Amino acid sequence: MTEGTTSAAAEGADTLTRLEQEGEIAADYLEGLLDIADLDGDIDMDVEADRASVSIISDASSRDLQKLVGRDGEVLEALQELTRLAVHRETGDRSRLMLDIAGYRAQKRAELSELGAKAAAEVKSSGEPVKLKPMSPFERKVVHDAVKSAGLRSESEGEEPQRFVVVLPA
Repeated sequence: MTEGTTSAAAEGADTLTRLEQEGEIAADYLEGLLDIADLDGDIDMDVEADRASVSIISDASSRDLQKLVGRDGEVLEALQELTRLAVHRETGDRSRLMLDIAGYRAQKRAELSELGAKAAAEVKSSGEPVKLKPMSPFERKVVHDAVKSAGLRSESEGEEPQRFVVVLPA
């Protein structure tokens, strides 16, 4: 191993340790919230795509956890921001942590990937750009990734909360 390889490996290990620490802080914070709300849920931590990922799952009826998702994921978004703030308070670093509750984001990611692939197919066949409906930053990121994997490019246009994705011909 060369010196550059050794330092890159050490940097990767430091990043993993930092992200695992973020996940632990987030899990502690979310466990406290679940206790306060008297909701049952298990917390699963992982590191995905260079960010900490925390999920709240339940074996029981996920109807209780749906309260934490809210309409169109609005409560989930707010809880994610509060959790990021809790991590920031403990570490002093900005967190890019992703929170999922009752599989909402996983299901949404699958739907959005399909939407991005369909829009890319439409652009390939017509040669014309396709504008999608306004989306949250998370939703736009998933669509951008799906379009990129289909071999096309996309851009976000507009101002929040009306920001949307435009899929462009190659």
